[in-house]
Amino acid sequence: MARTVSVRPLFAPAREPSGHPLSNLAHALDVWRQRRALERLDDAALRDIGLTRADVMREARRPLWSLPRL
Repeated sequence: MARTVSVRPLFAPAREPSGHPLSNLAHALDVWRQRRALERLDDAALRDIGLTRADVMREARRPLWSLPRL
């Protein structure tokens, strides 16, 4: 019997943007907080999730308006 594994982002946004300006701003702030939390992880935690410090720095340097697509 085959097992299905659900994959979701490590830091899933708390809410999806709805097109409303305040909703989009809330989404941008969620992503900003997630990027800051990622920066605070130590190297052992990053290895556990398969990221390097360079990956984290590249993500953290993205501008606030550069948001992942949902």
